[in-house]
Amino acid sequence: MERNIILTNLGFDALTEMQEKAYQTIKSGKNTTLLSPTGTGKTLAYLLPIVEKIKADQNVLQMAIILPSRELALQSNEVFQRMKLKGVRSLCLYGGRPTMDEHRQIREIKPQLVFATPGRLLDHIEKDNIFTGAAHTLIIDEFDKCLELGFQDDMDKIIRKLPHIKQRIFTSATNIEEMPDFAFPEKKTKNSVTLDYLSTVENSDAKSELYVVKSPQKDKLETLGRLLSSFRGEPSIVFVAHRESVARILSYLKENKFSCVDYHGGQEQEVRERNLYRFRAGSVNILVATDLAARGLDIPEVRHVVQYHLTNKEEEFIHRSGRTARWDNTGSNYLLVGPEENIPDYIKEYKSLDISDSPIKAHAPLWRSLYIGRGKKDKLSKGDILGFLCKKGGLKSAEIGRIDITSHQSYVAIKRNKVSQLLQMISGEKIKGVKTLIEPMKH
Repeated sequence: MERNIILTNLGFDALTEMQEKAYQTIKSGKNTTLLSPTGTGKTLAYLLPIVEKIKADQNVLQMAIILPSRELALQSNEVFQRMKLKGVRSLCLYGGRPTMDEHRQIREIKPQLVFATPGRLLDHIEKDNIFTGAAHTLIIDEFDKCLELGFQDDMDKIIRKLPHIKQRIFTSATNIEEMPDFAFPEKKTKNSVTLDYLSTVENSDAKSELYVVKSPQKDKLETLGRLLSSFRGEPSIVFVAHRESVARILSYLKENKFSCVDYHGGQEQEVRERNLYRFRAGSVNILVATDLAARGLDIPEVRHVVQYHLTNKEEEFIHRSGRTARWDNTGSNYLLVGPEENIPDYIKEYKSLDISDSPIKAHAPLWRSLYIGRGKKDKLSKGDILGFLCKKGGLKSAEIGRIDITSHQSYVAIKRNKVSQLLQMISGEKIKGVKTLIEPMKH
């Protein structure tokens, strides 16, 4: 498939300078280390050239993409799926679910490309669940984060068990002082290139204003409420340091009628994915999260990032800030500073924002998400859902938002003011000839 068709499928007109340079370099077969800020489109930068090398008529693994988290794996796979490549199959492999279920999927789908977390991919390789003899390309996305999380040994073992890799690609949003020996055994070869865009004008921070908001009280909850009210319902992420803080802030916001969900490592995977879907779909306005959300989440609609707890690590500040102003979008970052707190030394430029007179008033989201008790296993497609809601529910396409389909259930966002009428109209109706539970998603 021509790259222009792929870009059209993804909703893009052209590549950025960084993406074009990465495309040409990776396409040439060179081992590539791509350094570029968050939000600049590194996923597309490496996916576009490598998919051209996949042979759709060969039902074996040809490429492995290693990522530090299941969320990033799922998100990157979603980008790949939107490319709509005929005959090319991919699969996500990650912890938190039975390995046997994934092994069954591997046998059924026969993926040519996998998006996987290090430990789970190594597990499948060591159990001979995946034939690696035909794999010729290895990508490690967020390489710095993989190292930080302690995956070096797993990645070293994976590379040793992929004997026929011809091209290695590494990406990072921060500078890597020295690549470990296992990354490029032939480190001094002329075939290895580093593309460094960390200090260029493509830095997403250039599109994002930074504001310091001072709280008169040590407890910054009221100041947070005033700030979020001033956003008038625009999608926002609030970053905190601990899971316990997530629960406390979420409780305060809900008491004040804000539409919000939480996101942290202590949740079950299904809960985290469901909350993330509701935020992406626009049926909640606010995501309260730990730094688990600071890397990899690509939600272009996010307009505001609030750092409730300050971080002394500039790297974490950069990644938090990078959740807004992604691609060509604009956004704003806010630091909440208490009376006993100091602005971190690494922050040199900012604007002060006084919201002490702003009222606390929550704004309802425009959308509401519905649960549908059927999914891919029932041969349900987005077209089926769209057609059902328009024909039986009397909706216009503009009144239907994001649709997500999982194995056994689906989710669809509907304009909030149309939900009650819709549920009345589709009561007792069948979707694809089958009666199905359709109801608002529970909080």
